[in-house]
Amino acid sequence: MTGKRILMIVGDFGEDYEIMVPFQALLAVGHAVDAVCPDKRAGESVATSIHDFEGQQTYSEKRGHNFSLNADFAAIDPANYDALVLPGGRAPEYLRLNARVIAIVRHFFDADKPVAAICHGAQILAAAEVLKGRSCAAYPACSPEVTLAGGRYADIAIDAATTDGNLVTAPAWPAHPAWLAQFLAVLGTRISHGVQAKAA
Repeated sequence: MTGKRILMIVGDFGEDYEIMVPFQALLAVGHAVDAVCPDKRAGESVATSIHDFEGQQTYSEKRGHNFSLNADFAAIDPANYDALVLPGGRAPEYLRLNARVIAIVRHFFDADKPVAAICHGAQILAAAEVLKGRSCAAYPACSPEVTLAGGRYADIAIDAATTDGNLVTAPAWPAHPAWLAQFLAVLGTRISHGVQAKAA
């Protein structure tokens, strides 16, 4: 299998796990991932945030890492990519206001390419008007945006994911195992577990 070329759109105060984990996991299985942010270039970074569930009515937020970008947003051509990843966190609030981000997202849907979105990433999908008639999981606080955009909010467990055609979505980072497994399936990635001979 030849690895896919995947675009990841990130921004300041995107959720740390939802950026770092898929970025590294997709690289680990042989895909190429370009992480970009509007108005930033390769070598620059975005500040991440860590969202946790600690008993309050909503998640807590702490400062995460500096995540280094490896491609220039201004230079990318979505036609050169096989799939798209949209992490959550606070970044989607402002990324969805960027006209080029919206155009890029629409390209992937128009071309029926795989798209993975998690948590608040659904805010970008809603703004791009690509959810009509589709099932979409998201952080529960984003459920009104999914339904207002004409989508069907998938009310699933926090550690579950759902696939609707080319779209793979999940509520938040506890769903990484399910979300990434389903995204890899849509990508056509096969991972085999060979049996090693025991040493004599």
